[in-house]
Amino acid sequence: MTINIEQLNADVAGKRPQDIIKLIFAAEPSAFVTTNFGPQATVLLHMLTQVQPDIPVIWIDSGLNKVETYEFADIAAEELNLNMKVYTPTITAARFEAVMGGIPSLDDARHTEFTKQFKLDPFQRAMNEQTGKLWFSAVRREQTAVRAEMDYVAEGPYGLMKVAPLLDWTAADMENYIEAFDLPNETDYFDPTKAANDRECGLHTLQVK
Repeated sequence: MTINIEQLNADVAGKRPQDIIKLIFAAEPSAFVTTNFGPQATVLLHMLTQVQPDIPVIWIDSGLNKVETYEFADIAAEELNLNMKVYTPTITAARFEAVMGGIPSLDDARHTEFTKQFKLDPFQRAMNEQTGKLWFSAVRREQTAVRAEMDYVAEGPYGLMKVAPLLDWTAADMENYIEAFDLPNETDYFDPTKAANDRECGLHTLQVK
């Protein structure tokens, strides 16, 4: 990829997320976005589909989401006409429950393997099948210590360029956007691979290869 990442970060610094997206697409239009259909997920999905309506939307569905999350995903996919690409674990949630006796706690050594089977392995399959060069995500600085140190544009795993147009936005900015565009939202959410809001699940800490 012949893109000067350092220069691109300088070019987009301080700009609105919508303008960052347009600048990035001008440099490279081949892209996809990942989502977890957590709170405020429709903000980035709405912004991206305004520019590229058919952008692939990759969802790693663990099969362990709350009913509210599945309902929200269906509503968002319909209202925004999303080009959904759903990836699930090769082991079912029911089988894992039967074998492991439930989701391991964070201090359980099995939690690492659980995260691998239910989040990282399906993500790797998604990356092996997708053809986009840009990976858009809705990470924001205020979410975790790791994300606080991220750049708008960075070299990512699988030869991708990671893009975080919402990096500087606050939760209030997100809520204001949802209200302004009357977007669907759902706050009742739980990711068992993270277990805590300020913890990484592993996708955004994957090493460049």
